[in-house]
Amino acid sequence: MKIVVKIGGAALEDKTTLRKCAHAIVELAKDGHKIAIVHGGGSTLTRTLALLGKKSDFVNGLRITDAETRDVALMVLAGIVNKSVVAAMVAAGNPAIGLCGGDGMSFRARKKQTEGYDLGYVGEICSVEPRWLEAIWTEGGIPVLSSLALGSDGEYYNVNADQMAAACAAACHADTLIFLTDVPGVTGADGAVMPWLKAKDVPGMIADSVIGGGMLPKLEACGQALRKGVGRVRIFPAAQADVLPQFYFTKLECGTEVLGA
Repeated sequence: MKIVVKIGGAALEDKTTLRKCAHAIVELAKDGHKIAIVHGGGSTLTRTLALLGKKSDFVNGLRITDAETRDVALMVLAGIVNKSVVAAMVAAGNPAIGLCGGDGMSFRARKKQTEGYDLGYVGEICSVEPRWLEAIWTEGGIPVLSSLALGSDGEYYNVNADQMAAACAAACHADTLIFLTDVPGVTGADGAVMPWLKAKDVPGMIADSVIGGGMLPKLEACGQALRKGVGRVRIFPAAQADVLPQFYFTKLECGTEVLGA
Protein backbone atom coordinates (compact mmCIF):
# COMPACT_ATOMS: atom_id res chain seq x y z
CA MET A 1 0.00 0.00 0.00
CA LYS A 2 1.00 3.62 -0.45
CA ILE A 3 1.00 5.67 2.74
CA VAL A 4 1.79 9.37 3.06
CA VAL A 5 2.84 10.44 6.55
CA LYS A 6 2.96 14.10 7.54
CA ILE A 7 5.23 14.84 10.51
CA GLY A 8 4.92 18.13 12.32
CA GLY A 9 5.01 19.86 15.67
CA ALA A 10 7.02 18.48 18.57
CA ALA A 11 7.91 15.33 16.62
CA LEU A 12 10.41 17.45 14.70
CA GLU A 13 11.74 19.18 17.82
CA ASP A 14 12.07 16.27 20.22
CA LYS A 15 14.67 13.67 19.23
CA THR A 16 13.00 10.87 21.20
CA THR A 17 9.64 11.44 19.50
CA LEU A 18 11.25 11.75 16.06
CA ARG A 19 13.13 8.51 16.67
CA LYS A 20 9.86 6.78 17.63
CA CYS A 21 8.17 8.08 14.46
CA ALA A 22 11.11 7.02 12.31
CA HIS A 23 11.14 3.46 13.66
CA ALA A 24 7.37 3.14 13.10
CA ILE A 25 7.65 4.44 9.52
CA VAL A 26 10.59 2.18 8.73
CA GLU A 27 8.67 -0.81 10.11
CA LEU A 28 5.81 0.03 7.75
CA ALA A 29 8.27 0.27 4.86
CA LYS A 30 9.80 -3.09 5.75
CA ASP A 31 6.30 -4.60 5.68
CA GLY A 32 6.27 -3.71 1.99
CA HIS A 33 4.39 -0.40 2.07
CA LYS A 34 5.55 2.55 -0.03
CA ILE A 35 5.94 5.46 2.38
CA ALA A 36 6.37 9.14 1.58
CA ILE A 37 7.01 11.66 4.35
CA VAL A 38 5.99 15.31 4.22
CA HIS A 39 7.22 17.45 7.09
CA GLY A 40 6.57 20.88 8.50
CA GLY A 41 8.94 22.71 10.79
CA GLY A 42 7.06 25.84 11.73
CA SER A 43 8.37 25.98 15.30
CA THR A 44 11.99 25.79 14.14
CA LEU A 45 11.28 28.44 11.50
CA THR A 46 9.61 30.75 14.02
CA ARG A 47 12.53 30.39 16.41
CA THR A 48 15.09 31.06 13.67
CA LEU A 49 13.18 34.12 12.46
CA ALA A 50 13.09 35.45 16.03
CA LEU A 51 16.87 35.07 16.28
CA LEU A 52 17.08 37.18 13.11
CA GLY A 53 14.77 39.80 14.61
CA LYS A 54 11.72 38.95 12.49
CA LYS A 55 8.25 38.57 13.97
CA SER A 56 5.94 35.79 12.75
CA ASP A 57 2.31 36.67 12.00
CA PHE A 58 -0.40 34.17 11.04
CA VAL A 59 -3.79 34.28 9.35
CA ASN A 60 -6.03 31.21 9.85
CA GLY A 61 -2.98 29.12 10.75
CA LEU A 62 -0.94 30.28 7.71
CA ARG A 63 2.28 32.27 8.11
CA ILE A 64 2.52 35.65 6.37
CA THR A 65 5.68 35.20 4.32
CA ASP A 66 7.66 38.10 2.83
CA ALA A 67 10.71 37.46 0.62
CA GLU A 68 13.14 37.41 3.55
CA THR A 69 10.95 35.01 5.55
CA ARG A 70 10.66 32.77 2.48
CA ASP A 71 14.44 32.64 2.13
CA VAL A 72 14.81 31.68 5.80
CA ALA A 73 12.12 29.01 5.26
CA LEU A 74 14.19 27.54 2.44
CA MET A 75 17.24 27.44 4.69
CA VAL A 76 15.40 25.93 7.67
CA LEU A 77 12.78 23.63 6.13
CA ALA A 78 14.67 22.33 3.09
CA GLY A 79 17.91 22.39 5.06
CA ILE A 80 18.31 21.46 8.70
CA VAL A 81 14.77 20.11 9.33
CA ASN A 82 14.70 18.01 6.16
CA LYS A 83 18.13 16.56 6.78
CA SER A 84 17.35 15.76 10.42
CA VAL A 85 14.32 13.71 9.30
CA VAL A 86 16.46 11.94 6.68
CA ALA A 87 19.04 11.16 9.37
CA ALA A 88 16.34 9.72 11.66
CA MET A 89 15.08 7.40 8.91
CA VAL A 90 18.60 6.22 8.13
CA ALA A 91 19.29 5.61 11.82
CA ALA A 92 16.06 3.55 11.97
CA GLY A 93 17.38 1.33 9.20
CA ASN A 94 16.06 2.56 5.84
CA PRO A 95 17.64 4.85 3.22
CA ALA A 96 15.83 8.14 2.71
CA ILE A 97 16.12 10.90 0.13
CA GLY A 98 15.41 14.50 1.12
CA LEU A 99 13.64 16.78 -1.35
CA CYS A 100 11.68 19.98 -1.51
CA GLY A 101 8.87 20.52 -3.97
CA GLY A 102 11.17 22.36 -6.36
CA ASP A 103 13.43 19.33 -6.88
CA GLY A 104 12.59 17.62 -10.16
CA MET A 105 9.68 20.10 -10.46
CA SER A 106 7.83 17.52 -8.39
CA PHE A 107 5.45 20.04 -6.79
CA ARG A 108 4.37 23.28 -8.46
CA ALA A 109 2.64 26.09 -6.59
CA ARG A 110 0.59 29.18 -7.25
CA LYS A 111 0.20 32.11 -4.89
CA LYS A 112 -2.51 31.44 -2.33
CA GLN A 113 -5.31 33.99 -2.36
CA THR A 114 -6.87 34.80 1.01
CA GLU A 115 -9.72 37.30 1.16
CA GLY A 116 -8.66 40.48 2.92
CA TYR A 117 -4.99 39.50 3.28
CA ASP A 118 -1.84 39.27 1.20
CA LEU A 119 0.08 36.30 2.61
CA GLY A 120 3.13 37.03 0.44
CA TYR A 121 5.11 33.99 -0.71
CA VAL A 122 2.55 31.50 0.53
CA GLY A 123 1.49 29.01 -2.10
CA GLU A 124 -0.93 26.22 -2.74
CA ILE A 125 -0.08 23.15 -4.78
CA CYS A 126 -1.45 23.25 -8.33
CA SER A 127 0.33 20.22 -9.85
CA VAL A 128 2.37 17.22 -8.74
CA GLU A 129 4.77 15.01 -10.70
CA PRO A 130 4.99 11.78 -8.67
CA ARG A 131 7.52 9.95 -10.87
CA TRP A 132 10.43 11.03 -8.68
CA LEU A 133 8.74 9.53 -5.64
CA GLU A 134 8.09 6.34 -7.63
CA ALA A 135 11.79 6.23 -8.60
CA ILE A 136 12.84 6.46 -4.94
CA TRP A 137 10.35 3.75 -3.96
CA THR A 138 11.66 1.50 -6.75
CA GLU A 139 15.12 1.71 -5.19
CA GLY A 140 13.80 0.92 -1.70
CA GLY A 141 14.06 4.45 -0.35
CA ILE A 142 11.73 6.74 1.56
CA PRO A 143 11.21 10.21 0.04
CA VAL A 144 11.22 13.00 2.63
CA LEU A 145 9.58 16.21 1.38
CA SER A 146 9.85 19.68 2.84
CA SER A 147 6.86 21.92 2.18
CA LEU A 148 8.24 24.35 -0.40
CA ALA A 149 7.35 24.44 -4.09
CA LEU A 150 8.19 26.46 -7.21
CA GLY A 151 5.74 28.78 -8.89
CA SER A 152 5.52 29.48 -12.61
CA ASP A 153 7.32 32.76 -11.88
CA GLY A 154 10.42 30.83 -10.75
CA GLU A 155 9.92 31.85 -7.12
CA TYR A 156 9.78 29.46 -4.19
CA TYR A 157 6.58 29.47 -2.16
CA ASN A 158 6.05 28.35 1.40
CA VAL A 159 3.25 25.77 1.38
CA ASN A 160 1.30 24.58 4.39
CA ALA A 161 2.70 21.11 5.07
CA ASP A 162 -0.73 19.59 5.79
CA GLN A 163 -2.01 20.73 2.41
CA MET A 164 1.16 19.56 0.66
CA ALA A 165 0.73 16.14 2.27
CA ALA A 166 -2.86 15.97 0.99
CA ALA A 167 -1.74 16.93 -2.53
CA CYS A 168 1.03 14.33 -2.39
CA ALA A 169 -1.38 11.61 -1.23
CA ALA A 170 -3.89 12.43 -3.97
CA ALA A 171 -1.27 12.53 -6.73
CA CYS A 172 0.29 9.23 -5.64
CA HIS A 173 -3.14 7.56 -5.30
CA ALA A 174 -2.23 6.80 -1.69
CA ASP A 175 -4.33 4.37 0.29
CA THR A 176 -3.80 6.28 3.52
CA LEU A 177 -2.78 9.73 4.73
CA ILE A 178 -1.63 10.00 8.34
CA PHE A 179 -0.94 13.24 10.20
CA LEU A 180 1.47 12.74 13.11
CA THR A 181 0.88 15.68 15.44
CA ASP A 182 1.62 16.93 18.92
CA VAL A 183 -2.07 16.91 19.84
CA PRO A 184 -4.01 13.74 20.72
CA GLY A 185 -6.57 14.29 17.95
CA VAL A 186 -9.49 16.56 17.13
CA THR A 187 -11.34 17.61 20.27
CA GLY A 188 -15.07 18.23 20.38
CA ALA A 189 -17.02 20.90 22.24
CA ASP A 190 -16.62 18.89 25.46
CA GLY A 191 -12.83 18.85 25.14
CA ALA A 192 -12.67 15.10 24.55
CA VAL A 193 -10.84 13.58 21.60
CA MET A 194 -13.24 12.52 18.85
CA PRO A 195 -12.47 8.97 17.64
CA TRP A 196 -13.97 9.88 14.26
CA LEU A 197 -15.19 13.00 12.51
CA LYS A 198 -17.16 13.42 9.30
CA ALA A 199 -15.60 15.99 6.96
CA LYS A 200 -19.05 17.48 6.27
CA ASP A 201 -19.38 18.37 9.98
CA VAL A 202 -16.20 20.46 10.02
CA PRO A 203 -17.69 23.78 8.73
CA GLY A 204 -20.25 23.77 11.53
CA MET A 205 -17.58 23.13 14.14
CA ILE A 206 -15.55 26.02 12.74
CA ALA A 207 -18.60 28.30 12.87
CA ASP A 208 -19.15 27.30 16.50
CA SER A 209 -15.45 28.00 17.28
CA VAL A 210 -14.89 24.37 18.31
CA ILE A 211 -12.09 24.14 15.74
CA GLY A 212 -9.59 26.91 15.03
CA GLY A 213 -5.95 27.86 14.60
CA GLY A 214 -3.57 25.29 13.17
CA MET A 215 -6.30 22.64 13.06
CA LEU A 216 -8.07 24.60 10.28
CA PRO A 217 -5.58 23.88 7.47
CA LYS A 218 -5.16 20.32 8.76
CA LEU A 219 -8.85 19.49 8.49
CA GLU A 220 -9.09 21.35 5.18
CA ALA A 221 -6.28 19.07 3.95
CA CYS A 222 -8.10 15.99 5.28
CA GLY A 223 -11.21 16.90 3.30
CA GLN A 224 -9.18 17.65 0.19
CA ALA A 225 -7.47 14.24 0.34
CA LEU A 226 -10.74 12.36 0.83
CA ARG A 227 -12.45 14.20 -2.03
CA LYS A 228 -9.56 13.27 -4.32
CA GLY A 229 -9.74 9.56 -3.60
CA VAL A 230 -7.43 8.88 -0.66
CA GLY A 231 -8.91 5.91 1.16
CA ARG A 232 -8.27 6.70 4.81
CA VAL A 233 -7.21 9.83 6.66
CA ARG A 234 -6.21 9.86 10.31
CA ILE A 235 -4.87 12.48 12.72
CA PHE A 236 -2.57 10.62 15.07
CA PRO A 237 -0.52 11.64 18.15
CA ALA A 238 3.19 11.40 17.34
CA ALA A 239 3.93 10.42 20.95
CA GLN A 240 2.12 7.12 20.30
CA ALA A 241 3.66 6.48 16.89
CA ASP A 242 5.01 3.12 18.05
CA VAL A 243 1.53 1.59 17.53
CA LEU A 244 1.31 2.93 13.97
CA PRO A 245 2.45 -0.36 12.31
CA GLN A 246 -0.73 -1.96 13.74
CA PHE A 247 -2.89 0.56 11.84
CA TYR A 248 -4.26 -1.97 9.34
CA PHE A 249 -4.55 -4.91 11.71
CA THR A 250 -6.33 -3.64 14.80
CA LYS A 251 -8.64 -0.84 15.94
CA LEU A 252 -6.46 1.92 17.37
CA GLU A 253 -7.88 3.88 20.27
CA CYS A 254 -5.79 7.02 19.76
CA GLY A 255 -6.25 9.89 17.33
CA THR A 256 -9.15 10.88 15.09
CA GLU A 257 -10.26 9.19 11.87
CA VAL A 258 -11.63 11.73 9.39
CA LEU A 259 -14.38 10.29 7.20
CA GLY A 260 -15.62 11.36 3.80
CA ALA A 261 -19.22 11.64 2.63
